[in-house]
Amino acid sequence: MNLKENISLKELNSFGIDVKASNYLYVQTIDTLKEVLDQDRFKDPFILSGGSNLLLMNDLDRLVIHMGLKGIEVLDETNDEVFVKAMAGEVWHEFVLWCIEHHYGGLENLSLIPGYVGSAPIQNIGAYGVEQGACFNSCEVLDRETNELVTLSKKDCEFGYRDSIFKSKHKNRYIITSVIYKLQKNNHKLHIDYGAIQTVLKVKGIKNPNIKDVSEAVIQIRSEKLPNPKELGNSGSFFKNPIIDKDLLDTLQKTYPEIPHYTQENNQVKLAAGWLIEKAGFKGQRKGNVGSHHKQALVLVNHGNATGKEVYEFAMEIIKKVQEQFAITLEPEVRIIK
Repeated sequence: MNLKENISLKELNSFGIDVKASNYLYVQTIDTLKEVLDQDRFKDPFILSGGSNLLLMNDLDRLVIHMGLKGIEVLDETNDEVFVKAMAGEVWHEFVLWCIEHHYGGLENLSLIPGYVGSAPIQNIGAYGVEQGACFNSCEVLDRETNELVTLSKKDCEFGYRDSIFKSKHKNRYIITSVIYKLQKNNHKLHIDYGAIQTVLKVKGIKNPNIKDVSEAVIQIRSEKLPNPKELGNSGSFFKNPIIDKDLLDTLQKTYPEIPHYTQENNQVKLAAGWLIEKAGFKGQRKGNVGSHHKQALVLVNHGNATGKEVYEFAMEIIKKVQEQFAITLEPEVRIIK
């Protein structure tokens, strides 16, 4: 094992927060992963994936395991469907492009989402009307309690809006090593009614889009709206879009008739967190090294040498103001490591 000590994680988290790991190991095989977890001195390691949905507050005085498991393969297929296995260390966007190149549909709306495949089920990542759970078949995980590999089904994972068992009742128990997705080979079911996808397709003169067209439209929208983490540190959407009761929406519409909302089940609606933050006056606002992006208020950015504490305190200011103005409590979407 190539174990390293006192390693900066600044280049390994998209916020660009400069914290250090007392021990660091880039793991490329499951055998190495099991070997490490079997050692008493590494009983509580921190699993680092793409570092894109993460806010690190302090130095990590423990082993950081950076997932480097690679590989994509077709396991099975029929005339209409294909089962594709991707290892946890594959870059998510590159995996999506691989699927599109092979004409496998289902994940195209999730193009350009940062991070690795292994973290996608944890967050149940989603964008433009699609969540990864819609195509998810199963995942292989390493159970920290037994140090054995286990397969979890879609039902086992209990996916919800930006949620799964990996964030709740089984938090820190499982390490995802690979994911299997069931994708479409023919008659692709496109989701183009959400957001600005149709607008981009219309401008391009595309009347009968395919999965590549949808992917390129999503990439264009995200590129124009969201800052590149390599140029301006950020973790994408910092907050979840809140889901509220219809009664509260009715009350808010008396003051804000234009408030964007999306109907959900059980007499609930989803609001746009970015709209709430903008109305609260934070869009483009900067405080020291931290700010809200000038194009998308939902994205908090590191303008230079921000610490995790500075980002966290700025986020708490936003939560407080939105609560005061709208009676809605925003929840962070990013994983905050204190």
